[in-house]
Amino acid sequence: MRFKYTPLFLLGLTSLAMTHFKPETRPAMSVNLPSLKEVYKDYFLIGTALNAGQIDEKNPKEIQLVTEQFNAATPENIMKAEVIHPRWDQYDFTYADKLVEFGKKNKLAINAHTLIWHSQLPGFVRKIKSNDSLQLFFKNHIQTVAGRYRGKVQSWDVVNEALNEDGTLRKSIFLNRLGENYITEAFKLAQEASPETDLYYNDYNNEQPAKRAGCIAIIKKIQAAGVKIDGVGIQGHWHAGKIPLQHIEESILQYAALGIKVAITELDIEVLKRDFQGAEVSQQMKNDKGLNPYPNALPDSLQQKLASDYEALFKLFIKHKDKISRVTFWGVHDGQSWLNGWPVRGRTNYPLLFDRQYNPKPAFYKVIQANQ
Repeated sequence: MRFKYTPLFLLGLTSLAMTHFKPETRPAMSVNLPSLKEVYKDYFLIGTALNAGQIDEKNPKEIQLVTEQFNAATPENIMKAEVIHPRWDQYDFTYADKLVEFGKKNKLAINAHTLIWHSQLPGFVRKIKSNDSLQLFFKNHIQTVAGRYRGKVQSWDVVNEALNEDGTLRKSIFLNRLGENYITEAFKLAQEASPETDLYYNDYNNEQPAKRAGCIAIIKKIQAAGVKIDGVGIQGHWHAGKIPLQHIEESILQYAALGIKVAITELDIEVLKRDFQGAEVSQQMKNDKGLNPYPNALPDSLQQKLASDYEALFKLFIKHKDKISRVTFWGVHDGQSWLNGWPVRGRTNYPLLFDRQYNPKPAFYKVIQANQ
């Protein structure tokens, strides 16, 4: 089915009524929903993260939402090393190949994610004792994976989350064993394997001044080596009521001044309590019932706060549309969001534009309105 645009959302009235329904009993929206990708087609790509079930097209309603609303896609997990390279001499391209075909069929630009990341590594990598052997894994992994999708994906997140909050390099297995030039080397290898593909460095909180400075240092070092880097990804895992708009704008301007593109790569807005900012997956909070206050529905006051934050963000993105290549939401709908299980296991979160029944939230209409 298609959905109908409902002007009452713009007044906050329908969202108020919706809070009286549990998610599983909410009435379905009707037809003719506006399309994000159409509204922003002259500005930047509008993307979403896809999981294995969506790539398998298991749920027709999800797939309809994806194809109607988005023109770009990033895999959540299926291109990370633990999935695509489970053993030293074994690769599993099953879902990555399916993603490429899904993108081709549905006219979605694919951002491949990610070649080098300290997390979600296959177990055998941690057991490598020789630095030379780790270097061989590093080289073979990049050349094999990036090379396989040469000409088939629009961009790669080449290195992911290599920085600490203070802008210094994270003491990952790659820094500790291969040295601080590993990032430049990763981009060099990716460029050789897939020269036509846009190559990005991707991180969270890199709109914050200290981490931004470290990110700029990485970019300048890659450029000084004569190696290709096309863009930087600002992940955009932010918190309702605390969107750092000034820092985001300063970062867009400073990154663009280096001659590279800026992408918002993993956008979602947390509405529940969190003790820290960012997306460090190793951080956890105690599982307490008080940290899961809205198991059935989000109060209207928070719906409106979320909507207002999304509107402000997209107005900023529109202001700098000449510098932004893509805005990707980290999930199609609330039920898919990684924030349902992190940093508190099992809690119910509401960070995206569509609810668990694939209906648009007030935030969706505010993002549509931001371009008017």
